[in-house]
Amino acid sequence: MAWQYIGEAMGVALQPYNLLVLVLSTGVGLVMGILPGLSATMAIALLTGITFNFPTQSALISLIGVYVGAISGGCQAAILLNIPGTPASAATALDGFPLARRGEGGLAIFIATSASCLGTLLSVIFVLTLTPLLTAFALKFASWEFFLLSIFGILICGTLTAQGNAIKGWISGVLGLLVAQVGLDSVDTVARFTYGNVNLMATIQLIPVMIGLFGFPEIVKAFKVSGSEEVMSLSKFEMTKGLCLVGRHILAVIRSAFIGVGVGIIPGVGEDVGGWLSYWASKARSKLPESFGTGNPLGIISAETGNNACIGGAIIPIMSLAVPGSAPAAVLLAAFFMHGYRPGPLLLTESPGFVYSISVYLVLASIAMWALALLVAKGTVRILRVNKKILMPIIFMLCVIGSYLINYNMFDVKVMFVFGLVGLAMTAVKVPAAPFLLGVILGPMADSNLRRALRLYDGSFATMFQRPICVFFLIVIACMILSQMGVFRRLRKKKAPEAA
Repeated sequence: MAWQYIGEAMGVALQPYNLLVLVLSTGVGLVMGILPGLSATMAIALLTGITFNFPTQSALISLIGVYVGAISGGCQAAILLNIPGTPASAATALDGFPLARRGEGGLAIFIATSASCLGTLLSVIFVLTLTPLLTAFALKFASWEFFLLSIFGILICGTLTAQGNAIKGWISGVLGLLVAQVGLDSVDTVARFTYGNVNLMATIQLIPVMIGLFGFPEIVKAFKVSGSEEVMSLSKFEMTKGLCLVGRHILAVIRSAFIGVGVGIIPGVGEDVGGWLSYWASKARSKLPESFGTGNPLGIISAETGNNACIGGAIIPIMSLAVPGSAPAAVLLAAFFMHGYRPGPLLLTESPGFVYSISVYLVLASIAMWALALLVAKGTVRILRVNKKILMPIIFMLCVIGSYLINYNMFDVKVMFVFGLVGLAMTAVKVPAAPFLLGVILGPMADSNLRRALRLYDGSFATMFQRPICVFFLIVIACMILSQMGVFRRLRKKKAPEAA
C-alpha cells in the first residue's frame, strides 16, 4: 500500500506542469533565501496566498519547494557575504566566510548545498517512520490533552525564541491566543470580540496575519540599512574534492540529521537552533575544536545538514498533532488547512496518502534545490548586489496581493496592515513574533478543547489531574515556568553552601 501511494505521488509530481511548479518554486525559495532579510517564513507566507486557486497537489508541491529552497539558499549569503540569508544559516557563516576569504567560496557552497540536500533526504526517513508512531500516540489524546499540548507548544516556543527573556515570548503567545478568539466560537457559534463587524465574525484570517507579522518588519528594516557589504568572489566548485569531504564526514552528517529532526519536532524552535546544535555537537566531538571558525568544512557540513533536517522534523508534528515545529512550518500548517487537509491524529485515516505525497515532494524538492543552487550560485554575487530599495516595493506588492487573494476581500489587506504595525512594534521592543503566530494557530484548538472538556465534566478541572498524559504536560509546564523564574537556580545556590 505504501509503495502504491509513493508511486501515485511520483506520478503527480512528475507531470510536466507540476514539475515546472516544483522547479520555479524551489528557485524562488533559493533566491529569497539568498537575499538577507527575506526569511523562509515570509517566502511561504507570500506563496500561500498566491497558491490559493492552484490545484491542491500543485499548491503542496510549490509550498514544499519554496520551503526547502529558502532554508537551503541562506548558506550562499552566509558564505559570500558573512550575513546569513536566513537565520537558519547563521552557524554556516562561522566557517563558510573564512573559507571564501581563502579563495574557496565555490567549494564552500558546494559542500553546504550537498549537506543541505542530504539533511532533507535523511529527514524524509523520519517523516515516514515517526509520523505514524506519533499519530498512534496522539490518538490517545482527548480534550484535556489537546488543550495542554497547545499551551505547552506556546510556552516552549516563547521560551526558546525570546533570547533569554521568556516572559516576552509568553506574552507574545498569549496575545496570539487572544487574537484567535475573535469571531464565531466553535462550540456555540456565538460572536466574540466582533463589535458588529461582519468580516470579524468569520475570524481573523491567518495568512494576512502572517504576512503582516513577518513581512512588514523586514521591509522597513531594509530601508533603514544603508551602505553595502563586500561580497566574496566565487571560485570553482571543486566537486570531486567536495564529495570526498562530505563522504569523509558522513557520520557527522547522520548525527546532525538526528539532531535536526529532534529539534524540528519540538514546537516552535526552528531551523536555526538545529544548525547551531549540530555545529556545536561536531565541534565538541572534534579532535581539533580550535579549527572551527577558521574555515573548517566540517562546520559547514554539520550546520547545513542540521538546519535542513529540521524541515522534515518540523513537518512530523504538523501531520500527527497539528502543531508546527517551526515558524515556517506554522505557515505550512495554515496552508494545509487552506487547501482542504486536516492535520492531526485523524489525518492518516482521512488522507492516508498525504504523508507519502509530502515525503516524495520533499525528496524531489531537495534534488531540485541541489541542482538549482549550483546553477544559481554563478549569479549569486549579482543577486546579493541588488539594491533592497528596489526589491522591497516588489515584496510589498506581493504582501498585498497574497492577502487579497485569500478571500478576494480588501478587509484582509487591512488586517495585513494592522498586523504589520503590530509586527513593527514587536520588533522594536524585541518581542518574538513566532509565539504570537503559534498562538493564533493553536488558539482555536486550545479554546474548543478546554470548553468541550469542561462541559463533559460539569465544569470540573479535577479529571485533568487524573490522566497520565495530562499530568506529564502539567509537570513539564510547571518546571518550565519555575526554571524561568529562577527557582531551581536559587535552590542550587542554597545547596552549594550546605554541601561545602
